[in-house]
Order: sequence, then C-alpha cells, then structure tokens
Amino acid sequence: MKPVLLTMGDAAGIGPETVVKAWAQGPNAPATVVGDVAVLRRALRQCGLSMPVQQLEAPDEAPLPGALPVWQPSGLPASLIDGPQGQVRADCGAAAARCIEAAVRVLQAGQGHALVTAPIHKEALHAAGQPYPGHTEMLQALAQVPAVRMMLVNKELRVVLVTVHLALRHAITQVTRSAVLETVQMLDAALRQRFGLARPRIAVAGLNPHAGEGGLFGDEEIQFIAPAIRDAQALSIQASGPWAPDTVFMRARAGEFDAVVAMTHDQGLIPIKYLGLDEGVNLTLGLPFLRTSPDHGTAFDIAGSGRADPASLLAAWRLAAELS
Repeated sequence: MKPVLLTMGDAAGIGPETVVKAWAQGPNAPATVVGDVAVLRRALRQCGLSMPVQQLEAPDEAPLPGALPVWQPSGLPASLIDGPQGQVRADCGAAAARCIEAAVRVLQAGQGHALVTAPIHKEALHAAGQPYPGHTEMLQALAQVPAVRMMLVNKELRVVLVTVHLALRHAITQVTRSAVLETVQMLDAALRQRFGLARPRIAVAGLNPHAGEGGLFGDEEIQFIAPAIRDAQALSIQASGPWAPDTVFMRARAGEFDAVVAMTHDQGLIPIKYLGLDEGVNLTLGLPFLRTSPDHGTAFDIAGSGRADPASLLAAWRLAAELS
C-alpha cells in the first residue's frame, strides 16, 4: 500500500512534536514523514521518545519496523535546527513550503496515498516569500485546480466554508450566487463519494443575523444565497436554507443535517473549535488527492516543550486512511 505523506509543518512550532507523538501511538496505516531529519530527531528528544529515525532514499521506500521513516526533500535550509523555536522565521516558512511542494509532487507521481499536513505559520510562509495565505491556497496552486474548499470535520459536525482567508469586509463581497452554489456542489459530492451518504442533507447558513430577517439586516440572503440554494435543488441536491447562523450548527449537531455550508471563516470554525480541537480535522475539497490536517495552529507558546497534543493530527491521519 502506498504511504500517507505527513509533512512536518513549521519547524519552529509544534508540528514536529505532534508528528513524532502521533507516530509513537498512530493508527496502523503506512506513512512517510516529509521533513528535516535533524528537526524530527530534536522533536523526539523534546518529547522524551526513544525511536530510531530512518532517512529514506525515496518517499515510498518500505520503512524498518519500529523506525520513524523520514524522507528529506532536497533544498531544505541548513539553519532549521540552529535557530530558536516559538518564533516566526523565514527559514522555517521556506522549509515548510518546500516539504509541501515535494509531497504534492510525490502524490502527482503516484507514489503516495494521501497528504496529512502538520501546521504551518502564515507569517513565516510570507516571510519566506511565498504568496499564499495558507495551506489551502498553496495546494490549489500546486495542484492547478480551479476551486477548492475548506471542510472541517469532527465527531459531531461537518462544515464547509464559502470564503476562507480574507478580511471580513472582503469575504462578504465574495459571497456570490456562483460561489455558494459551487460550495454546495463540492460538499454534496464529497459527502457522497468520501463519506458514503446517498442523499446528503445540506444546511446553508445565512450571512447576516437571523439570515437577514427578510432583508432588514442585509440582503445577501435574498440576492445570492437563496438563489444558489434553489439552483442546487434544481440539480437534485438536498440543500435548504438560508438558516440563521446562530442556530444552524446546533441543529446539525443534533442530527437534522449532515453538513453545514458557512459563509465565512470564523462563522464556520468557531462552532467546530468550540467542540474541541482534539478531534477536529481539516479536509480540503477539490484537490485531485486526499488532504487532511489538524484543526489547530503552530502553538508557538509551547513549541519545544514536549507538551503538544497529537490528538488532532492522529484524527487527521486516521481520517485520511479511512476515506482514501
């Protein structure tokens, strides 16, 4: 079986620690860590783990039993192990980007099973000269696909976002009829193909308080969201709404809907993260390969302490193995 590729994330954050901890207790699914060997060895020491590190010549090389298999792409900065942890560093941003790029090439060559990405730091990525605000946009460019969507999954809720990493005033302008319809279509396809739901029930949240209250608190629901829902229904998609954003997630959690389409980043992520970071998983829709990631960031405040919790990365790894 081809391996799941686990990228190490930002070397100054908790990504490497979560990777080695996840490996120490991970699900029984073949995987290869894509990262810097010295950084992963440091993470093992910081976490108090004793495990041999096997540097692979190829990402799909069979690892030795009990070893942490690491494939180190060429061109990683030599300074990663020397600088401080818990800080924004351009070399760490460059290394994180390099690992993602290399992992995508491996997947495109048919040598990998799926991609699981440990957290990167957006400021470090920017400091390294990368033009992308995050993983999602970078993967879209590398895969050369016209559209992607961020889906958040935990044991109680599934949410997909129409807009992602934009200032709120700009995000509102991106809530269009076509964007909402495309999101609903991508979600419906994912629920059918990845999650095995024959007739997914999709709730579409409004943008404004009380879903606009008939235009009293904004008319985006009337102009864009409701027409997109009707378009989806005409395509035999079981979509409904627009529902009041302050209650629709609760209704989905109670089982009334299989997933919710949220209009903006925080509208969708707050309910997911409120339910707990330990089981939250980010799944990218629209890519030609499966990609998941933990639902948390680099946690610079505890980086290097060995206290990082690998639960969300484990959940992402497990979901990647289950869905692919």
